[in-house]
Amino acid sequence: MSWEQQGYPPQGYPQQYQGYGPEYGYPEYAQQPFQQQYVDHGQSAEPVPYATAPLPVVEPEPEPPAPAAPTDAEAEEEKPPSRPSGRDRYFDTLRAVALIRVVTYHTFGWAWAGMVFPSMGIMFALAGTLMAKSLERPAATVIRSRLRRLLPPFWFWGVFVVLAMLVHGWMPGWQIVYWIVPLGDPPGNAWGEQAWEILWYLRTYLWFVLLSPVLLKVFRLAPVPVLLLSLTPIVAFHFLWEPPDDRLGSALTDLATFLFCWILGFAHRDGVLERLRPAAVVLLSLAAIGFGGWYAVTHQAETGSYDLDDIPLAQAFWSAGYVLLLMWAKSWFGIDFAWLTRFRRTDRVVTVFNSRAVTIYLWHEIALILAVPLIDQFWNVPAFEKWLPLESQWFMFGVGWILIAVFVLVCGWVEDVAGKKKPQLLPGGRPARMGT
Repeated sequence: MSWEQQGYPPQGYPQQYQGYGPEYGYPEYAQQPFQQQYVDHGQSAEPVPYATAPLPVVEPEPEPPAPAAPTDAEAEEEKPPSRPSGRDRYFDTLRAVALIRVVTYHTFGWAWAGMVFPSMGIMFALAGTLMAKSLERPAATVIRSRLRRLLPPFWFWGVFVVLAMLVHGWMPGWQIVYWIVPLGDPPGNAWGEQAWEILWYLRTYLWFVLLSPVLLKVFRLAPVPVLLLSLTPIVAFHFLWEPPDDRLGSALTDLATFLFCWILGFAHRDGVLERLRPAAVVLLSLAAIGFGGWYAVTHQAETGSYDLDDIPLAQAFWSAGYVLLLMWAKSWFGIDFAWLTRFRRTDRVVTVFNSRAVTIYLWHEIALILAVPLIDQFWNVPAFEKWLPLESQWFMFGVGWILIAVFVLVCGWVEDVAGKKKPQLLPGGRPARMGT
């Protein structure tokens, strides 16, 4: 269960949000056709140059024998990486905005932020789309790849958090194994709670990855009924049986809350959404949003707020309706945001957010924590005290993003290593080589 659902307030600013990734989504999703194709196994490769036509000769030469057709694995290895303009910038932009919204909520604690843009549901839907695409390969290979991409950045970040908690008196038990593979919420003390509570997303994402081979097979048996029935678990947990207040209960609740969004990613990848009637999609989406919003507003007494993060049932239905509209619009109207590549700086920012999604998600809370004592030091400088809005949350928001940028530069290379790529200080600088 996320620390926002527990109502844990951070030091120096309002209560926090669940956060997301990534990963939560990774930038290897399906993309529009282009001159070059994307290497799904995560390694960058140089584009294969096009051969030029030979000069004419006087004597005709016999045709060389046709080469043997490569195997599927060889063909996959020979595919050159795509250029940024060939990427689906619609999904890239959704992921970037979702991360920005997470940091914004963690700074200001606005209860309405989740209704304006439900980052959690969007990130799980994008990750589900990527997973469905990747499962065109053997499931064991895909799961190993996901673990390889996720765990090294988590371990690198965890070393600092665990050491800091040990210095501040934490005595770990056997549950420390969850700091190796976060199949359950990793333990910790109150001193580091603001940092490690965001790990609910990694735990939920990891379980979805492990369950996806089975979920995808079940979904393809009856796509639309399975998609609609994926909201059943959260309804059952709310009205029939409440999961226990422990690691198992938290995992079950989060999985049930975002199951629809994950399977919605399957539906997008398999082309199910584009075959649905627009009127039916819009009607169902608005009905889900309406029910989620109504339930959140009418049950404020239970949590003290209409914040969706405190009300799993409302979160599930609001996210389901909202994300369904976004994904269906993508399929029906063919939205790709290809125009974004004309704005080089903005396009570069979107690229960095997608290539460093795990880094931004893991380190953003630490950046916001460090922003508070850093701003405290500014009060000791008379010029800063006079001219800077040191008491403003917006000022802390800006300082937090500066620190996030520092973490991206200093720690982001771990994502490159995890993805078996050449480490880069900042990705996207040379478009022709960007394989993310």
